[in-house]
Amino acid sequence: MRKLSGDDNPIHVDADFAAATPFGTRIVHGLLTLSLVVPLMREVFTITEVGMGINYGLNRVRFPSPVPVGSRIRVTGEVSNVTEVAGGWQIEVPITFEIEGGAKPACVAELVLRYYK
Repeated sequence: MRKLSGDDNPIHVDADFAAATPFGTRIVHGLLTLSLVVPLMREVFTITEVGMGINYGLNRVRFPSPVPVGSRIRVTGEVSNVTEVAGGWQIEVPITFEIEGGAKPACVAELVLRYYK
């Protein structure tokens, strides 16, 4: 994970250190979890009849619960708003990353995407 995120915080890479923390195990870097939105969102919805799409940003991101290394996660989301912008459309998609067997979400965010003709 260190090579992927550049973060060498022992909570992510040192099993002995992590075992002595309140989490009891190594946890995945929150931004690494968030980066999985691209492949996981492909399973949620498909945009058709556009020439190009871009990630315009995020309105809000929170990490309510850590993701223990090796956990299974999934993302859910639904388009909440569509507005016309010059040459295309902007959509807002609130998303939630859930941890299998977890009581709280790993991440909640609102994606802002733009699609152009």
